[in-house]
Amino acid sequence: MKIDLIFITYNRIYYTKLALPALLHDLSEEFSLTIWDNASTDGTQEYLSSIEDPRIVRKVFSRDNVHVYGAVKEVFSKSAADLVGIVSNDFLVTPGWTRILAKAHADVPEFGKLSCWHLGPEFFDEERARHKIQKCGQHQVLRHPWTDGCGIVKLKTLKELGFGGIGHGLGGTDFDRRMALRGYVNGFYYPLVYVEHMDYPWSDHYAFTDRFEEALEMSATAKSHGIRTVEDAKAWHQVVVSNILDDPWDIKYYVGWRKKIRNLKKKLRSLCGNKQ
Repeated sequence: MKIDLIFITYNRIYYTKLALPALLHDLSEEFSLTIWDNASTDGTQEYLSSIEDPRIVRKVFSRDNVHVYGAVKEVFSKSAADLVGIVSNDFLVTPGWTRILAKAHADVPEFGKLSCWHLGPEFFDEERARHKIQKCGQHQVLRHPWTDGCGIVKLKTLKELGFGGIGHGLGGTDFDRRMALRGYVNGFYYPLVYVEHMDYPWSDHYAFTDRFEEALEMSATAKSHGIRTVEDAKAWHQVVVSNILDDPWDIKYYVGWRKKIRNLKKKLRSLCGNKQ
């Protein structure tokens, strides 16, 4: 299956100089790559201009920061590929990852977004996840309504749903939920295909160890969840991991009256825990 990838950058050249070579490392991987820079000012554009690879079909140096949505809509609305995916400049991919996900997509029409595990191998617990690992034909998936991170989706699915809600990781929780509501199977391919998210404070490649406040100003996640310290970041990460490992895979539990009941139960458990 033909694959179109987009590699999106916005400053943070340190990450880009690690992420792009990793993406291009396996010369046997077949995909077409568009490099899109959102008005970086730290030398990123100059670095990207120097990179050559026959799989790079286009380089776009935007004069404005159009964010993920603008880049994805521009590139994938004109794509003729079978599969599409986003790679952020803070992900170190595992060589061969596209082959694994593309084969699964080719074999299973029901797959929506298949993703690599970006939450850290040390945070995965097979015992906890077992109730959500499902067999689909010859493939397995750790099923969850949304994944974020680094993944691949069928272009026809993207066009069927439209570009609304597209965000980090193709395409943000809202887009993934809409896929799940249509009956598509989303999740992390299993056995897990790992990518390293370098922008986690506990990553060996984290670039802001001595500039954490600067990193917070650039993080939408930090702003939306009130993260102000490394401890806050770790606590929120545990919430995300627990949701994926422990909570239901079926989208129906995240909408409507079932969502309200789940949220109420969580509040009651929290209150009971605080009283102990």
